[in-house]
Amino acid sequence: MPNRLIDLPPLDLLRTFVAVGRRMSITLAAQDLCIVQSAVSRQVQALEAALGHRLFVRSYRSIEFTPEGRHLFRTADPMLEQLGAALAALRPPAERPCITITATIGVTTLWLLPRLGAFQRGAPDIDVRVAATNRVVDLERDGMDLAVRFCPDAAAPAGAVRLFSEVLVPVAHPSLGVTAIEEPAQLRRQVLIDYDDSSRPWMQWKQWLRGAGHKTGAAGHGRLLFNQYDQVVQAALAGQGVALGRLALIGNLLAEGQLAVATRRPPVTTDHGYWLLERRGADSPALAAVRDWILAEAAALE
Repeated sequence: MPNRLIDLPPLDLLRTFVAVGRRMSITLAAQDLCIVQSAVSRQVQALEAALGHRLFVRSYRSIEFTPEGRHLFRTADPMLEQLGAALAALRPPAERPCITITATIGVTTLWLLPRLGAFQRGAPDIDVRVAATNRVVDLERDGMDLAVRFCPDAAAPAGAVRLFSEVLVPVAHPSLGVTAIEEPAQLRRQVLIDYDDSSRPWMQWKQWLRGAGHKTGAAGHGRLLFNQYDQVVQAALAGQGVALGRLALIGNLLAEGQLAVATRRPPVTTDHGYWLLERRGADSPALAAVRDWILAEAAALE
């Protein structure tokens, strides 16, 4: 005899559970569902109470499935995916195509958003949705059309198209008058704005200074550290110190005179790059238009 529908938990609770399971984050699940974090927590707790099992183990900065939670997710996730596809097939087609792009917060803020206005003026019949996250998104699972990925050149995803290289150069607000940060006299007077991510040492001052001949990786007149790269650039724009500029992302700021090169050394080209990845099977005139626009902007930059 089939299970009675009345015995099933509410669909909203299952949807919230799957959203948390996909992201492994209460915060990101709340953003996906357009509700507050406390509501996500309450709905997960309500589902746990209804089932009589804990579904997640929560710690200060992480969340993991319990065995029961993992078992439920493996069943509920594909079932809700199938339900969503069936409902989408019943809805009338959207009047305007919408293409979703995912990129890191830094790429979104510094490279993508300054260019979107021109694209929208040229293609007003196409909507663009931007999902900024430093997490590597599964395009098929999360329904994204395009992704701008940053990775070592040797680890580029299959099928990805190379956009541009990762090239670093020290930059500062012109008012600081820094022309050669590698010189001890200038270095001693300047605050160094650092990217606080030990997994990317090539983007930190310690490695750059060693490459410039400072054996100890000497610091300047103090340091400012930020865990998001767009914050590094905003601090440099505010004249708070000298930053390592990612040339692909700050080229427009240099061209407009908002930042100035702060070294006489040539830029440093790393073994990392930016790549455009397209969801498998995605194909439409609107997607092709957005993809070709991104490729054209990247080609102009290179």
